[in-house]
Amino acid sequence: MTRVALDAMGGDNAPGEIVKGAVDAVKESSDIKVILVGLEDKINEELSKYSYNKEQIEVVHATEQIEMAEPPVMAVRRKKDSSMVVALRMVKDGEADAFVSAGNSGAVLAGGQGIVGRIKGIERPPLAPLIPTEKGVVLLVDCGANVDARPSHLVQFAKMGSIYMENVVGIKNPRVAIVNIGAEEEKGNALVKETFPLLKECDDINFIGSIEAREIPHGYADVIVCDAFVGNVILKLYEGLSSTLIHVIKKGLLSTLTSKIGAALAKPALKKTLKDFDATAYGGAPLLGLKGLVVKTHGSAKAIEVKNSILQCVTFGEQDINGKIKENITKSNTED
Repeated sequence: MTRVALDAMGGDNAPGEIVKGAVDAVKESSDIKVILVGLEDKINEELSKYSYNKEQIEVVHATEQIEMAEPPVMAVRRKKDSSMVVALRMVKDGEADAFVSAGNSGAVLAGGQGIVGRIKGIERPPLAPLIPTEKGVVLLVDCGANVDARPSHLVQFAKMGSIYMENVVGIKNPRVAIVNIGAEEEKGNALVKETFPLLKECDDINFIGSIEAREIPHGYADVIVCDAFVGNVILKLYEGLSSTLIHVIKKGLLSTLTSKIGAALAKPALKKTLKDFDATAYGGAPLLGLKGLVVKTHGSAKAIEVKNSILQCVTFGEQDINGKIKENITKSNTED
């Protein structure tokens, strides 16, 4: 059974949506135990609204919580009994297999590295969310952890991303591409130009070259490599454009009587298509390269995203992603 320490007080909709997500997760899978960490009275008040297998949910009391606007490093250091720090410490001490939070992103990054710790040889752990495409999903790595990255960091991102896509998503020999402003090798900024030849030399990844942002939604690659500044812009634009298109389509379909009739006929197919392009269906973003699994989900996450973030921890653990990353990095360092 995979034990997931869930930061019940983190996020805009905590603890209500967080607790509901935990309940939905244990109802869907008997292979999960969720440890809800936070203010015990508030958590139990939310739990009382649902029926669930009591053996699959445990509550661990924490007296403090890290607010979204707090300075991340200072908050992690000072609030030793916050729901986030207590939950992360459980992963470090082997009392939980994974950590999930919708809380302060910076604090999750600082706590993940400072408390759980990096795998030996990993220079910078990246945040790696799955985003929908025309052909399935693509892993965007990095999307928020390392704004100022070096070429060696991006090479490690590519290797960890390949391991994740092959073992968690099931894509054999995943195609790896680096975000660029054109397909030509000589294009790009200094970081891209320096990283490109290093990726070409990697025998353990399937590097296909550069990818322009407009090609990402078509699914031309399986792993998209970039620094966190570029990745975060791509992710936020992706999310904003998706919600805008949904709004515009709905508005257009309901504008006339004829379009309303057409919308009624097209509703089943349209609903499925929109569901496939819903980023919340793929859970949160794992912080790859740590000694334990740390997953960051959106601050505005509702129960469905929390549930999916919890469920993804099972596959991650079963496939021993951390073990495979450690083996790959150790091998690479030995060869160097």
